[in-house]
Amino acid sequence: MKRILKITGIVVVVLVVVLVALPFFIDVNMFRPQIETELTTALGRQVKLGNLHLSILGGSVGADDLSIADDPAFSRDPFIRAKGLDVGVEIWPLIFSKSLHVTELTIDQPQVELLKNAAGRWNFSSLGGKQAKEAAPKTPTANPDLSVGKLAVKNGRVTMANVSTHAKPQVFQNVNVTMQNFSFTSKFPFTLSAGLPGGGEAKLDGSAGPIDQGDASLTPLQAKITVSSLDLAASGFVEPSSGIAGIANFDGNVSSNGRVAQSSGTATVSKLKVSPKGSPAPRPVNLKYATTYELQKQAGELTQGDVTIGKALAKLTGGYQMEAATTVLNMKLAAENMPVDDLEDMLPALGVTLPSGSSLKGGTLTANFTIVGPLDKLVINGPVQLANTKLAGFDLGSKMAAISALSGTKTGSDTTIQNFSTDAHVSPEGISTQNVNLNIPTLGVVTGAGTISPQNALDYHLSAKMSGGVGGGLTQLAGGGSKGAGIPFFIQGTTSDPKFVPDVKGMLGSQFGVGQGQNPNNLVQGITGLFGKKKKP
Repeated sequence: MKRILKITGIVVVVLVVVLVALPFFIDVNMFRPQIETELTTALGRQVKLGNLHLSILGGSVGADDLSIADDPAFSRDPFIRAKGLDVGVEIWPLIFSKSLHVTELTIDQPQVELLKNAAGRWNFSSLGGKQAKEAAPKTPTANPDLSVGKLAVKNGRVTMANVSTHAKPQVFQNVNVTMQNFSFTSKFPFTLSAGLPGGGEAKLDGSAGPIDQGDASLTPLQAKITVSSLDLAASGFVEPSSGIAGIANFDGNVSSNGRVAQSSGTATVSKLKVSPKGSPAPRPVNLKYATTYELQKQAGELTQGDVTIGKALAKLTGGYQMEAATTVLNMKLAAENMPVDDLEDMLPALGVTLPSGSSLKGGTLTANFTIVGPLDKLVINGPVQLANTKLAGFDLGSKMAAISALSGTKTGSDTTIQNFSTDAHVSPEGISTQNVNLNIPTLGVVTGAGTISPQNALDYHLSAKMSGGVGGGLTQLAGGGSKGAGIPFFIQGTTSDPKFVPDVKGMLGSQFGVGQGQNPNNLVQGITGLFGKKKKP
């Protein structure tokens, strides 16, 4: 028994010595031309490796450096630079027949440059394709296809940029990818995780392949996508000048046949802001969506876009076009009877400023908008209706002091709005509202039009037809209480501090208009009425 143990110990020691000594007797650098040639042929790009070293216990051949050339149409710098490449090999064929059987490839700490041109083509599109193989060196021993049991990327850094614009490149950190049974000519499973530009993380789990021979970016794909804590403003995914910001969490699925990609899922955005002059919304916004996207045309259709804020629901649908510098929309937003109380928190995000100290309470909002143009220059058109709501904390009567003192109108500390409707036009130049119709029971009906500048300056010309027979001398001055007559006035100042100014010229014009048949006595009665005096009989 002792003899057996002694022999076993000797054998173990010999094996250890052999394993330690073998790397010194096997010059794995003799395989470097073969590895470089096979990778160059498979990728269609020049591949260069640094010094090779053998790990018997690890069953791998390692390279100190790796570089893969870029598509010359994009750059002369390498497409990929990596600290090292580990090639998993079958040890016994390597030792006894000096033949290299690759089982695994691991790229360590690569730096990848993803570039896109104005036509929408990527610099990785030609990887492994027909054009790549035509450009690759012709060698009789080269394998036309790369196939390994496992292909992995560890702790990578990916920079994505559009060469046709001056936009800041997006950088993805801690990129890790694992592909099982990888081949250019068959379907393979994969997992991917990456740190997103500006913060957050993305994970993909699915399958891809076979690699499209004409354009690798058109490779079929099916995957589940999870995105957490994506900072929209810092990510670079949206144009900074659009004012869109927020923190997004997303769960969805994507499926592509190489021509059309389909995606659906749900997203939650907190601290949302959708206007350059807006401020983050305190309430999260939920989105349920479904979309199709034509890869070569770079155009898509949003077939479902249910935007929910509390109990308020708006439906966004329509097309979008991905262009070199931005995304262009052609969409419609339909919102029917949304509860105002649930929308109140969204007003700051939209850049809407109410009079200081006031808020909207109760009622419903209905809107039907067309949304057209690039993200940073959107033009929004359509009717808006607000029903049975209250502008709490806003005393319209006191704000209209110059007018209410004449008409005797009192609205109280809150302003009740029975109905408000207008045709709105929103653009980078500001907001224009035509066909304004505002029904305030304690005041009457206000009609007219006006604008709000990007700096929230007001320029409105309106007319108030007083209710309940009120109006006194001012009503007489404006037209003697004739049918359809109204009291003209301006709203100036800002949205947070509106100023109500009587339109005296408009009042006088209504009295002295040629051919209108107005009674001059009405003017005298109106003017004397301003001072509380009565005209002598």
